[in-house]
Amino acid sequence: MFTRANRQLGILSILLLAGIAVPGFAEEPDKVDQKHLNSLVKEDPQAAFIEAFEAGDELTEASFSAERGVGAKVSQDGRRFTRMPRADLQAFGEWTTHLPEREAGPVAQSCISCHSAPYANGAGANPLNGIVDPLHSGDPSKFLHRNTPHLFALGAVQRIAEELTAELKSQEDTLKKEVCTLNQSASINLTAKSVNFGTLSAHPMRDPQSGICVAEFDRSGIEGVDEDLVVKMFGWKGTHATIRSFTRHAAHNELGMQSDELVGTHDGDHDGVTGELSVGDLTALAVYMAALERPISRLELHEHGLMQLEPDEKARIELGREKFTEAKCDGCHVPVMKVSTPIFTEPSLQDGFREDVLPSGQKAIDAGLSRDTAIWFDLTKDSPNNHVETKSGEMLNLGVFPRAEDGSALIAWYSDFKRHDMGEKLRDPVDAHGFGASVWPTASLAGVGSTGPWLHDGNATTLNEAILAHGGEAEESRMAYEELVEEDRAAIVAFLENLIIIDLDPEDEEEDHAASPEPVRAQKTTLAVNVIPPVKP
Repeated sequence: MFTRANRQLGILSILLLAGIAVPGFAEEPDKVDQKHLNSLVKEDPQAAFIEAFEAGDELTEASFSAERGVGAKVSQDGRRFTRMPRADLQAFGEWTTHLPEREAGPVAQSCISCHSAPYANGAGANPLNGIVDPLHSGDPSKFLHRNTPHLFALGAVQRIAEELTAELKSQEDTLKKEVCTLNQSASINLTAKSVNFGTLSAHPMRDPQSGICVAEFDRSGIEGVDEDLVVKMFGWKGTHATIRSFTRHAAHNELGMQSDELVGTHDGDHDGVTGELSVGDLTALAVYMAALERPISRLELHEHGLMQLEPDEKARIELGREKFTEAKCDGCHVPVMKVSTPIFTEPSLQDGFREDVLPSGQKAIDAGLSRDTAIWFDLTKDSPNNHVETKSGEMLNLGVFPRAEDGSALIAWYSDFKRHDMGEKLRDPVDAHGFGASVWPTASLAGVGSTGPWLHDGNATTLNEAILAHGGEAEESRMAYEELVEEDRAAIVAFLENLIIIDLDPEDEEEDHAASPEPVRAQKTTLAVNVIPPVKP
């Protein structure tokens, strides 16, 4: 059976943050060798996936030491960690002189110190919020507060973004050919997976040297995505296209662990250590988070006979689903999207997601990252976790996404993967990225019943509060929610609380409750399952 962070990690992470020693806790793993993974891909692709997944599991559990490079020299007095951004520390080697520029921290020794609810790799309570100063203002009124999101099934997020991008890029190419073939201006409505991304216009012009027609684009009508049409969903503001990119960014800022592909041999955080995370480490971490079990719903567990819902409770959830649609919440929180080709690869094979040159300046192929040796797995078959056998003997892998008859994956992520202006109540104090302080990609509702507090800053203590904070482009839906009778509003909340993250291993169920630093919103009942060993992909 695959290793995974056990249910006590929430408690252990709290002890670590409090400075209490925990004997034998998650020894530092050896660095992952990318060349070894590449060789294994050629020999046995399934074994390469399994080895990378297990290595990623160990890396997320690991409590890194200063000898390995955790933390950073944030001041001259030897301080390694800071919860508050320190723009005042400007001497050589201090906080503001780190390369790449530091936005936050570092704050922790391990990934699961913050990603711990309802169990390891999950979300985080308010005390674990990241405090970010991207403009190095040193002004607390301009700090950004970021609540910890869960890390489950992120491969599906990247694959949807990749396919959306491919569709949008194809439409851009079609427009380019049209304006040059017809020698006249034209426009196109950018639509991918039934989501509208605005309008792209172009007119023909001749290259002054070659005389060949080229399209000059007017991108001012594009909505909800960068002008390059690359859909980005990682980071609260949607600033990273891939799991890999976001992971190396988080490792630098939150852990002070600088990856080779980020800084090369440079000691950018002045802690006296280089080579803190290998290229193979980043591959393993990306594969692990991509292949973790999917969020599920209590309704689905009930349908499989794995969780007992009382008739009135089931009816309330189903009513909430209807009212959710009636209030047009599903206009942005799209319940299900299809992934036509449900194969995740690391590195990505998709333009806009594949890096030819790493941030360190090294060519990706020289670092061992090549499409020919990419690690891959199927979103509908290969998740190692949540394999169960029901009382009737039915074998289920509830870690994977459902597979449609045409071979596509059905991803219940509850997002349109598009940025929207969410109004004054959800405005950041500063516009750190240039597309609007109140603009956010639609947050996923997958697992939302298990991941409170809510919103980007954890400021909503209930789902009702989170809904009422919506404004801007969501104003109409929020008003529709407010106009519902109390029973219907409560039903919508019940529907959302039905969307949970759950570890289907009954052996440690009591520990699972103890491990969560916050009460699990969707309380688990006794599950009528037996865990079965995962099958190789």
